[in-house]
Amino acid sequence: MQLEYWFATPEGARLVRIPGARSVFFLRQSDQEAAKPLVVSNRQLELRPLPLTSFDGQPVTAVYSPSHKAARQLSDRLADRNIECLEADINPADRYLMERFISGSAEIHGDWTAQGLPASPCQIRAGSYQPEFRVLSLDIETAMHELSLFSIGVHSWGSGEEQRRVFMVGNECHQDEDWIEYFPDQRALLTRFLDWLAESDPDVIIGWNVVNFDLWYLQRVAEAEGIALKMGRLGSEVYWRSLDEDGERRAARLSGRVVLDGIELLRAAFYRFESFSLNHVAGEILGDSKLLHGSGRGEEIAELFVSDKPALARYNLKDCLLVSEIFQREGLLAFAIARSTMTGLNIDRLGASVAAFDNLYLPRLHRAGFVAPNAPAEPPDSPGGFVLDSQPGIYSHVLVLDFKSLYPSIIRSFHIDPLGLALGVNPAADPKQTVPGFRGGRFAREGHILPGLIERLWQLRDEAKASGNQALSQAIKIIMNSFYGVLGSPGCRFFDPRLASSITLRGHEILQQSRDYIERAGHRVIYGDTDSVFVWIHTASNAEQAAAAGKALEADLNQWWSERLTSEFGLVSALELEFETHFLRFLMPTVRGSDKGSKKRYAGIVEAGGELRTVFKGLENVRTDWTRLARQFQEELYERVFREQPYESYVKQTAQSLSAGECDDLLVYRKRLRRRLQDYQRNVPPHVQAARLYEERGLARPRRGDWVEYVITQAGAEPVLARQSPLDYQHYRDKQLAPVADGILSFLGTSFAALTDQQITLF
Repeated sequence: MQLEYWFATPEGARLVRIPGARSVFFLRQSDQEAAKPLVVSNRQLELRPLPLTSFDGQPVTAVYSPSHKAARQLSDRLADRNIECLEADINPADRYLMERFISGSAEIHGDWTAQGLPASPCQIRAGSYQPEFRVLSLDIETAMHELSLFSIGVHSWGSGEEQRRVFMVGNECHQDEDWIEYFPDQRALLTRFLDWLAESDPDVIIGWNVVNFDLWYLQRVAEAEGIALKMGRLGSEVYWRSLDEDGERRAARLSGRVVLDGIELLRAAFYRFESFSLNHVAGEILGDSKLLHGSGRGEEIAELFVSDKPALARYNLKDCLLVSEIFQREGLLAFAIARSTMTGLNIDRLGASVAAFDNLYLPRLHRAGFVAPNAPAEPPDSPGGFVLDSQPGIYSHVLVLDFKSLYPSIIRSFHIDPLGLALGVNPAADPKQTVPGFRGGRFAREGHILPGLIERLWQLRDEAKASGNQALSQAIKIIMNSFYGVLGSPGCRFFDPRLASSITLRGHEILQQSRDYIERAGHRVIYGDTDSVFVWIHTASNAEQAAAAGKALEADLNQWWSERLTSEFGLVSALELEFETHFLRFLMPTVRGSDKGSKKRYAGIVEAGGELRTVFKGLENVRTDWTRLARQFQEELYERVFREQPYESYVKQTAQSLSAGECDDLLVYRKRLRRRLQDYQRNVPPHVQAARLYEERGLARPRRGDWVEYVITQAGAEPVLARQSPLDYQHYRDKQLAPVADGILSFLGTSFAALTDQQITLF
């Protein structure tokens, strides 16, 4: 078996080949005799006892195979005989790198031909090289309904070079538009684009929904024209893999190149937008927009293709430039590189938290003398984050005290670790040399891995922040915070309810005891959520007094927890409480239709940079399934209340404007289809009702994952682009304005109805 890796080097891309690699998994030596009949039948397989043990303390034997496919087939056959195979799922290409601690960068030792190909087998080891990738931003324009490619726009940059070009079907010749190339048909266009791609030779291809739209469309055009879509290096074709049962979501692999989708990368970096459309994100980040952005954009594109191809080319290129600018402005490529450097995963493997954990943990586990267990077949549940009951009301001077990276801090402080658990619950373990957890868990004070790994990542993040490397700092933060999610995931090979519960239940305890300490100090905790407590400083008469109380609580609680862990457990505390936010005015609402306090929903006003700013969490203002009318109404109304400004006339005027038809463009609902249309049978929500009207009203049928925009009319839900009935203003009054208003007016002794009802109430 030969492993192949592509690396970006100062001299261009290099292909590294490692011959003679083998796939390996492990058996308990007690199972070796039972496994031998299946192993010895294949002379290419090798059994070799190793000085490693399983988590239950049994010595293991390695099974080596020259083929990963053969190794997986053997492990499946052994599993059928109830013989457990450990680490059989690890790909040899991943294992080769992780065991050598090669993550992102490497030193390569070998010889190459003039074409940059290996002249002999190469050796690689961990390195620290930071590449400058050649990047290609790609976007296509097509017909709305039939398979017809209009143009391909490209913007390439990196290594000091830049190109802007559009390949377009057409016979025009414009001397002043030399960046446009015209071709007689889509076959000639695609052929020329593939030749140009091979010549420009980018390392990274970026775009907006670039895999599931642009590349997949090009694949379909190539198949229709009998062309191989050779977008990888060395003339290799795109390799496709389906990500769902319907084949609507796909992954594309290009040998020697990486494809990064802007939407997925922003989500991986925890960006939040009302919409992830290119036009919306460009507006939020760049203050710029597409050249066409109306609801009839598809028709406009088709019209430009017929009447004004240079205008269509400018539109096509603009989309490429917007994607490039978003990547550059937000450092998205730097974030992807930093994440790869920290985890060892390829830069296009977004998400993949379990794989990232394996890459970091397994080589350290092996050096400690152990092999990893398999994920449990039927894992029991583990508790989640803890939420303190909230006290609804409107308050002045509410402070948020936040535990910095609480779960990673708990792991560090209490030595929580998969190997530490295996050692700690061993009957031979000395209880004095363990730290108690929850649900029977105990963790060894020595020999653990994860606490030290987190401590090292913590140090690296502090260094990244100090040097201004925001991309690396953010990548490390996401990786550290993902560790609990991984250990609490049934798909993780280390999942154990004692492990996950010892993190979450310790978090519950810390939150509850912190609340008790704060209230003993004379303050009131009105809410708490996972790693934060909301404290009402009811004695404060101004912002300075409230801030002083917050700083005092921060110092006192950190000292108290440090002393507590030392005296009770003999541990050094890594817990760190921060006085994070001061709300001058704060609303904790009730659950709608109840007097019970809400959870994960609040609003307040803070001072930032000398200006007042309203913050919303979990309320209608930040939820895309509410109309823009409701969100704008809530923002203005709450600001007036928080700033103690008159609000009654504003509520009345908004209700009147709605009824007068002056807010029609703000009444659109927007919701994503989570399933296929035909899968909605019993409960058919409004967005599905509207989606089922698309085709009969001349609109493209939406698919699973698409956004549906609709309005509520007197005939029910209808597509916003094909509405036929009058709008139901009473619906919007009752379901959008009234709930938003009453969420805060109820604390002021009034209501939406009381302010807007035109009738005289009789008593």
